[in-house]
Amino acid sequence: MNPTYIARCAQLAMLLEVSATPKPGNVDRNHDFDDVKYEHFLASAVGAGPIFERAAIAKKGTGSFIRESVEESIKWQSGGNTHFGAFLLLLPLVMAAGNDGVKSITKVVQDTSVEDAVEFYKAFRCVKVRVSSVKELSIDDPNSVNEIKRRGLTLYDLMKLSAKYDAIAHEWVSGFQRTFRGASVLEGKLGQMSTNNAIVFTYLTLLSEQPDTLIQSKFGGEKAIKVSDKASRLIGNWDLDAIHDFDGELIREGINPGSTADMVIGSLFIALLGGMKP
Repeated sequence: MNPTYIARCAQLAMLLEVSATPKPGNVDRNHDFDDVKYEHFLASAVGAGPIFERAAIAKKGTGSFIRESVEESIKWQSGGNTHFGAFLLLLPLVMAAGNDGVKSITKVVQDTSVEDAVEFYKAFRCVKVRVSSVKELSIDDPNSVNEIKRRGLTLYDLMKLSAKYDAIAHEWVSGFQRTFRGASVLEGKLGQMSTNNAIVFTYLTLLSEQPDTLIQSKFGGEKAIKVSDKASRLIGNWDLDAIHDFDGELIREGINPGSTADMVIGSLFIALLGGMKP
């Protein structure tokens, strides 16, 4: 598949996700956060384009592509971290798409190296990323990189260690099941509702099926479960006014289901590769 086409699908996925509204608790075209704004996400998506195109023809170097994407993102905007989690999902998918197709994603992530793991840790130094507190290999511990090298841990190994508490790491070790699930939900709703509403429906579906790990890290598991339960009720009784109200509620409380939004980007990428047209 043409690497330029693959890169444009990745960029368009990022642009469509941030533009969808109401996407409860997240930045969209109708509202910003105090520090991170809609245009920051647009600029990040544009800035990452050349990295996606190079990744689409590569067979190795997942970690360095993640780091470069983060670095390029912050060159283009002043909002800081906009797409860290999205890059963790998109870069392996882009590489898979450019080689044997997105269904080969497990092969791509399992074929990572110790150097990929080191590059991944370097990416964290570029922006402030909220992660769950861990006892070993903390990104805040300067000795973690030396320990990774000593133990010969690959990037896939790190994801296995994180999979129990991080949704994106879990995608890496589960064959991107929820990301493909989101693509299926999205494709099923296109034609039944607008592209915008299909994206919102997909977002709420993924949020309802598993508590968001970014919420868990900031507010605890109980709050994350309550948010998922509310999302489940909303997709069972589709009402845009009620979804707008839920959006306002989460914004007021500072609750941001960011990991779920990242997954929707991956789902959009898969759907766009499959021929989806907004």
